[in-house]
Amino acid sequence: MCTQMLADMGAEVIKIENPDGGDDTRKGAGPRAGGEAGESHFFMTYNRGKKSVALDFTKAEGQAIVHKLLVAADVMVENFRPGVLKKYGLDYASLHKTYPKLICLSISAYGQTGPLSDRPGYDPVLQAESGMMSVNGEANGEGLRHAIAIVDTMTAIHSVAAINAALYARRDTNKGQHIDLALYDTALVSLGNLGSYYLIGGDQPKRAGNGHFASAPNSSFNTRNGKIYMAVANQKLFVDTCKAMGHPEWATDPRFVTVASRVANKPELTRLMEEVLMTDTKENWAQKLRHLPAGPIRTMKEALDEPEVKRRGMLKTYKHTKVGDVPLIGSNYRFSDTPVDDTRPPPSLGEHTDSVLCEVAGYNPADLAALREKKIIG
Repeated sequence: MCTQMLADMGAEVIKIENPDGGDDTRKGAGPRAGGEAGESHFFMTYNRGKKSVALDFTKAEGQAIVHKLLVAADVMVENFRPGVLKKYGLDYASLHKTYPKLICLSISAYGQTGPLSDRPGYDPVLQAESGMMSVNGEANGEGLRHAIAIVDTMTAIHSVAAINAALYARRDTNKGQHIDLALYDTALVSLGNLGSYYLIGGDQPKRAGNGHFASAPNSSFNTRNGKIYMAVANQKLFVDTCKAMGHPEWATDPRFVTVASRVANKPELTRLMEEVLMTDTKENWAQKLRHLPAGPIRTMKEALDEPEVKRRGMLKTYKHTKVGDVPLIGSNYRFSDTPVDDTRPPPSLGEHTDSVLCEVAGYNPADLAALREKKIIG
């Protein structure tokens, strides 16, 4: 996701893949673009705009190719366990001597040093260990993981910010540097105010399901044909909500007059609100409450079929070289003067091996044929 975002922003991203099958996510479970023999939806999601080079860097000749590519590179991104690349002389300490302007971003589970650095890292485990899972779920149930790989996603976004900051620093210092990003650290940062809630107050934040333990009305509510979510987080919003629902008297009712009283009397407030909300559909309520933080809880189909999604240009169709048309969600960045380019499809395995090695690394067709014969490239 990190390198895809950089590709959207204009970076030339060269993705080094194992010639034998490529990126593991190409074979992931679930829907596959192009049928059973095609590419996984997971790979398609995070690899648009990249150039795929099938290269075995575990062999000396493969490492030599990587070095030729590094001559012109600004940034190297890797997510091996700490120590793996050192075996091949491709770790930052080794590369910095030869390429002092190179920026190297390493993503690992627990960081490049320390007693946990050798452990593998998968998103739900980090959600569990960081305390994130403990605050998610129903009040009387167990802690739940977020269905989206939220730690991985946040790490990718932080990675793009870190790389751009390092590029600015290099402009001033003329030197590259190493960026050590740990999934564990990102998970802790993502706790946000809930982490501070414990550090400052000493208490475990309570799970509240779709609600909020310290705010009301802030939850999902039944309507005639489904649920709507309302996040009424302050007094003015509550007054405006009461008016919009035809019951301005709720705002002065002693049971609901403050945030604390609304939280204390949440079941009764919910009952009264749902009596009103059940008189119409979630779509109509969304219109009536459009000036307030409220919206229908949609299925994936309802969400992605919504006209606003199309109007914002968020859905793209990519023409993949092997499997044909693939529908995906595009970039969310909107620059006024330097628009992103999220129009290029994810690559097939080794699609750009020859062009990149000839144009960037200086190899000729005979060289490539010899390397392919030795299974150094694919």
